[in-house]
Amino acid sequence: MSKRPDLRYERRLWRLGNETVAGLDEAGVGPMAGPVIAAAVIFPPESFVRGVHDSKQLTPEKREELYPLIFEQARAVGVGIAEPEEIDQLNIYWATMLASRRALAALTLKPQHVLVDGRRIPEIEYQQTVLVGGDRRSFCIAAASIIAKVTRDRIMCEYDQNHPGYGFGRHKGYCTADHFEALQRLGPCPIHRRSFAPVFEAAQIRLL
Repeated sequence: MSKRPDLRYERRLWRLGNETVAGLDEAGVGPMAGPVIAAAVIFPPESFVRGVHDSKQLTPEKREELYPLIFEQARAVGVGIAEPEEIDQLNIYWATMLASRRALAALTLKPQHVLVDGRRIPEIEYQQTVLVGGDRRSFCIAAASIIAKVTRDRIMCEYDQNHPGYGFGRHKGYCTADHFEALQRLGPCPIHRRSFAPVFEAAQIRLL
């Protein structure tokens, strides 16, 4: 059983007078279809939701259970989206940074410090601390990972209705065997990331 995230990093910042500490994380960097989603969450000092963990360590059912509990206890939640067209235009790294900045901008409360999972966010006005594997170490980052993942999964289930046959409701756009098969059979649809090699190659084949 992996160690669960706690409040140690938040408490260090609270002790320094940072009452509004945001956790920031994203979902959807790896898929070859759909948007990349970032979420930022600010909790009151010492607030804690039991069961919150890195979203990848939780079942879909547990993430859905925790999602409203996070909203109930949070002081502010912001979600940012970068669409497939923006991913193709900017590349996935810069699109993720864009979604992250949008998530912070969507907060109704200005953070005094941001705890970020993995990589520093350029071009933001806030102080930030980068934690590698932060969604397994920091409570507020883990909470953000759940918000981002649930939001994206729900969007992909809607796309499953709009673009039947690809199985988006099952694989959420990730590079699974059945997704590759559907891509070869049907060709890319509007939410596929054309800059990703398998999608680009499938599109070229359809032109032959």
